[in-house]
Amino acid sequence: MKNKSIVAAVIAALTLSSCGSSLAPVRKDALKPAVVTQALPHDTDDPAIWINPTDATKSIVIGTDKDTDGGLYAFDLHGKIIKKSIVLQRPNNVDIAYGLMINGKKVDVAVTTERENNKIRVFGLPDLEPIDNGGIPVFEGETMRDPMGIALYTRPSDQKIFAVVGRKEGLSGSYLWQYELTDSGNGKVDGTVVRKFGNYSGKKEIEAIAVDNELGTIIYCDEQFGIRKYVADPAAKNDNELALFGQKDFKADHEGIAIYKKTATEGYILVSNQQANTFMVYPREGVNGNPNEYPLLAEIPTSTIECDGADVTSVNLGGVFQNGLFVAMSNGMTFHYYSWDSIQQLIDAAKK
Repeated sequence: MKNKSIVAAVIAALTLSSCGSSLAPVRKDALKPAVVTQALPHDTDDPAIWINPTDATKSIVIGTDKDTDGGLYAFDLHGKIIKKSIVLQRPNNVDIAYGLMINGKKVDVAVTTERENNKIRVFGLPDLEPIDNGGIPVFEGETMRDPMGIALYTRPSDQKIFAVVGRKEGLSGSYLWQYELTDSGNGKVDGTVVRKFGNYSGKKEIEAIAVDNELGTIIYCDEQFGIRKYVADPAAKNDNELALFGQKDFKADHEGIAIYKKTATEGYILVSNQQANTFMVYPREGVNGNPNEYPLLAEIPTSTIECDGADVTSVNLGGVFQNGLFVAMSNGMTFHYYSWDSIQQLIDAAKK
């Protein structure tokens, strides 16, 4: 995408979001994106990055377009739309996992919540074709369903994949449901609920969820309250809350979560401070030898407006993304791509 297109998209996003909005404006020191994607028809909400196993420079970003006739969209690293999924009824969040066994073959998948149908939907990658027999019902038997957030956990011991699903409303202690994704026997994906857990303050909702496969943890935002942490493996039978942090750092809503992995165990947790148009940064590994202690390291002002969702990778994707790509949703129906180097510089400056 040429620079003029990037500037025009940013201006459009700022203009759309400022109309009648009481949100904080983009700060003058806001981090500038390397790329702004083509705009979607309705309402962007959440992105996920798929790493091409044979050529990382051909990796793609999958993003949701949240509307009754929405869908999943695939973007290249220049922000160009290269594929759209079948029509989905209000897809909310999306996550990606690698190597789900189907018909004896490993298939990379993107899984999204389809809110108006009370299902999760599974798509093969990179072709973005559905492989779920029309979807997997979630929160069955509940009066409060409306699935929103999703994150995928791949268990290191056996490579089984589990979906952690959040919703618009739920009860504390069983707000999140976890499903094992399996081959249904006909080349399609099925899901079985294996766990119900998750404390909830009752203040707003739980939407943003992230899983750290290497550390075996789930982190999610209890909006307007804090960020909670749990064990990811359902076989551990440990539903105790491990940590609660970020309670005093946010203007209002705790939103999208992205985990940057510098090594197998070290890195950063970035969480959208939605109404401030910034991202709060915490140490992935904790501090002082305590993996459940999360002091605020930095606040990064970005060009995004009211960001709902984000993702990040440390994989070398080439060009300006040699140390990784951070992607975040913005009002104006776009996603903004940032070079990780520009974020790392701000984190380093905040530490001084």
